[in-house]
Amino acid sequence: MEKTFTQWKKQCLNKLDLSKKGSVDQDIEHVVSLLNSCEEYFTTSSCSGRIILIDGAPESDVQKQNCTWLFVSHQKCTSDDLVSGLAKSSRDAVLKFEPFVLHVQCRRLEDAQLMHSVAINSGFRNSGLTVGKTGKIITAIRSTHGLEVPLSHKGKLLAGHEYIGFLTQTANQKMEENLRRIHRFYQNLQSALTTEKLQKLQLPDHPSSQELQHPPDRLVTEKEEKSKRSVYKRRRKREQHKTDCCHGDKSSSVQELDDCLDLFT
Repeated sequence: MEKTFTQWKKQCLNKLDLSKKGSVDQDIEHVVSLLNSCEEYFTTSSCSGRIILIDGAPESDVQKQNCTWLFVSHQKCTSDDLVSGLAKSSRDAVLKFEPFVLHVQCRRLEDAQLMHSVAINSGFRNSGLTVGKTGKIITAIRSTHGLEVPLSHKGKLLAGHEYIGFLTQTANQKMEENLRRIHRFYQNLQSALTTEKLQKLQLPDHPSSQELQHPPDRLVTEKEEKSKRSVYKRRRKREQHKTDCCHGDKSSSVQELDDCLDLFT
């Protein structure tokens, strides 16, 4: 299995990029580079996220291979971009936002589980694992905050400029959130890989080795970020409004502080 994984990795990293773009998207180059530098992983396909306008036949069910790409961007777009694309439509145009997706082949099942844990904690809740008949272990990192809206039928526009402007704003907001999740995933991935490496370096009887037997517990999650913001708001309110509890007994004040600190742990 070890030799087979090494062969798979070498073959995958040496072959040509057959994607439409032909290269790794700029916003995830650092993520792909980090994973491919590890002995336990390599990436098989990726997309940083994109806003696309596709023109297809009604019966095609908007399958990309049977459609014309009127517009595509891996960055934010403008309403003029979409209007220009729609002007070329002769069939059924659909606006889509497709979030970040990454497929990673893993050496062992434990490596795949670590990757899956990092993905889930980073906000990619649609992630999963597959084990093929040949022994290939793939972690798919995906999220659910996509967008798909029909905008024309048989070349006839179905929406006004005001609504197209609204959809542009919505798609751009999703792109911004997508980039935040990618950043969070990269940070959590670095932390998890560092902890895993340290764990392997520990001797079995080393005093601190037991502390590293569990997955890293400092992965930054969306819930944790929201809790921090909530605590800051409550602290500001205490400073602005002096009440009797501020001058109460010391044990009460300590308990309140402990409650706040608990949200950070």
